[in-house]
Amino acid sequence: MNEVYAAPGVIREVIYSAVTLYMMMILLRWTSPFLSINANKWWFRWIPPLTDPLLDLIRRTLPPMGFADWTPVAALLLLWVARVLLVQQ
Repeated sequence: MNEVYAAPGVIREVIYSAVTLYMMMILLRWTSPFLSINANKWWFRWIPPLTDPLLDLIRRTLPPMGFADWTPVAALLLLWVARVLLVQQ
């Protein structure tokens, strides 16, 4: 009987963890030039194909705001709000 009540909690935790991992990938990609991380390493190559669709969508939506690229900040903010709304934590 406890398995029925455990499913919503597990689903919430999976959604929360997946969105948090995606936020961490965006943060790593954004800070990698400042941290001198080589983007051509094998362990880093899988991050841009996963993060580019969201970042490109936001780049097309946001107006240009000077010399800085605010797309990762907007993506992190949107993902944070989506995580709060989806998980209600």
